Amino acid sequence: MGLLAMAMLMAGCSTQQPLERPAIDVPDHFKEAGRLGGESDIWKQARTDLSSDGLQVPARWWTLYGDATLDTLQEEAQAGSQTLAQAIARVRAAEASVASSRAALFPTLGTTASGSRARTGGGSYSNSSGENVARSGSINNTYSLGLNASWEVDLWGRVSGTVSASEASAAASRFDLAAARLSLQASVAQTYFSIRAAEAQQRLLKETLQAYEQSWQLTQNRYRSGVASSADVAQAESQYKSTQAQLIESQSTRAQLEHALAALLGKVPASFDLPETGVLPAPPMVPAMLPSQLLERRPDIASAERSMAAANAQVGVARAAYFPSLTLSASGGYRNSSLSNLLSLPNLFWSLGPSLALSLFDGGARSAAVESARAQLDLTAATYRGTVISALQEVEDNLVVASSLAEESTVQNEAAAAARKALTVANNQYKAGIVAYLNVLSAQTTVLSAERSLIDLHNRRLVAVNTLLKNVAGNWDGQPGNLATGSAKE
Repeated sequence: MGLLAMAMLMAGCSTQQPLERPAIDVPDHFKEAGRLGGESDIWKQARTDLSSDGLQVPARWWTLYGDATLDTLQEEAQAGSQTLAQAIARVRAAEASVASSRAALFPTLGTTASGSRARTGGGSYSNSSGENVARSGSINNTYSLGLNASWEVDLWGRVSGTVSASEASAAASRFDLAAARLSLQASVAQTYFSIRAAEAQQRLLKETLQAYEQSWQLTQNRYRSGVASSADVAQAESQYKSTQAQLIESQSTRAQLEHALAALLGKVPASFDLPETGVLPAPPMVPAMLPSQLLERRPDIASAERSMAAANAQVGVARAAYFPSLTLSASGGYRNSSLSNLLSLPNLFWSLGPSLALSLFDGGARSAAVESARAQLDLTAATYRGTVISALQEVEDNLVVASSLAEESTVQNEAAAAARKALTVANNQYKAGIVAYLNVLSAQTTVLSAERSLIDLHNRRLVAVNTLLKNVAGNWDGQPGNLATGSAKE
């Protein structure tokens, strides 16, 4: 009993150490935020040590684009994505691991029943006269029925540390699920925009082909009239055929993108068909300033922090191996040679007592386990710091891209307008016989290039804003949405 009392006193001791999150110099503003204008007094220091399950990502952040077809595709992706199904399965496994580790906090209870029949003695031996003499033996029956219980007293926090590690790992899995869901949503949106951009390119090329066909026909008529040369006809035909080849390539690109979108939705390409519209949604406006607490909602940062917490708990578990383990055990039941009166008081037996176990020599296995756990903690800490730094870089990069592309689109619109004006002048001059067809050809090429650049810029702006939304976990204003990290039951 004295040993038990001492054990209960020592139960308050623990080898677990508090988690010390690595210091990270998170600036109070983004370097590139000034490109969008605004005041800097709305910044708030980001709290990148988020460790609770309160992290939330807006459930339908893609509705900022105002595209009903995209809304439908996102719902289909949530239901059919195999990547998401894998993440959900990993969360279920992690939650089961938590339940398994918690079971060690409670006593185990079992029952046994056995029956045996054995013979002792018997056989024969040779006497002094050399004669074989039979030896009498006995046959005994033994029957037993009992219960046994055992419980490891968590003196040094080994069991509780294991529970803490599994709980942190499960939380990391839930954040990984949220990150996988966010990544899937961003990929669906980006692929959808690329499809619409390819359709817009097709429509432009088809319209251009009609204009080029008219120009080709015009040069043929002028050639038959003796006004134009055969070189003009050949140049017009070459331009027409070259544009035809571009259209075929654009159609091939669109088909491959549709296949990629089908895979994201968890469908085979043969069963998926997206009606063509050729219309790209307008990019949402990026706010003049983005609050730095947006990093608090990034599930990849939260997952890295919880992985670090799990590794920290494992260090305590490894250190606990240096101390003795105390197990309380008890057993009782009935044992007799006859089954008929087995359950009677004279046949009752029981035992109760604690046991201590301590490894005295293990060849350095325990010290190696502690060093391995500490190395894993250092690894997860470095991963956590790297994740935060990468998050800041991604936001800075896409702030530059989003603002630069908006400015570039304005300039490119002006360039396209000037190219169309130059084409009109060149056509009139060619019909009047003032300039050669080469001038018209050059103006037409410039217009097509400018128009295609406009479509490409529109798509790139959508991709940049979409990536920036992914970087800030789907919300501009820093307010939590209505979708938590999710669970394996979704």
